[in-house]
Amino acid sequence: MPTKTLPEFIAYAKANPGKINMVSSGNGSSAHVFGELFKAMAGVDMVHVPYRGSFFPDLLGGQVQLTFSPIPGAIGYIRADQLRALAVTSATRSESLPNIPTIGEFVPGYEASGWEGLGAPQNTPAEIVDKLNKEMNAVLTDPKVMARLADLGDLSTPMTPTEFGKFIAAETEKWGKVIRAANIKAG
Repeated sequence: MPTKTLPEFIAYAKANPGKINMVSSGNGSSAHVFGELFKAMAGVDMVHVPYRGSFFPDLLGGQVQLTFSPIPGAIGYIRADQLRALAVTSATRSESLPNIPTIGEFVPGYEASGWEGLGAPQNTPAEIVDKLNKEMNAVLTDPKVMARLADLGDLSTPMTPTEFGKFIAAETEKWGKVIRAANIKAG
């Protein structure tokens, strides 16, 4: 790609509609829906190229031009100067890549973050859920764990079960809209 910044990329994409290949690990993957949200909000037309295996060899080789990869999967390539990070998708800059701007700095309102959580069957007793939550949050706030996650480009966000339930509901609504608008179907 001839661009070095996100504003340059957006201008290039608008001048070359349908000529940029946006790779992901498959239809409906986080990289795919993050890219679809970007396309809609930035007003650019890119071609989604879903992969079943690793797309990094083709990305590094230039056969595809762009991905919205989670930081932990790409950070090694970025630090080795094999991959150019134009922006991060989170609402705030990453502690592990502090000089990389957020997409939201140039596309107001854009935010997309991958997440993982711990769930339990619906009828699990409240005292067990509370104990699991307490223990998991203790791990997530351990300074060594937080430092390791930060080094990988990740962070921990301890929540209560109620907060996590509300978070899941909000994420389901947000990404459901993107999936419907982009007409994403299972691969």
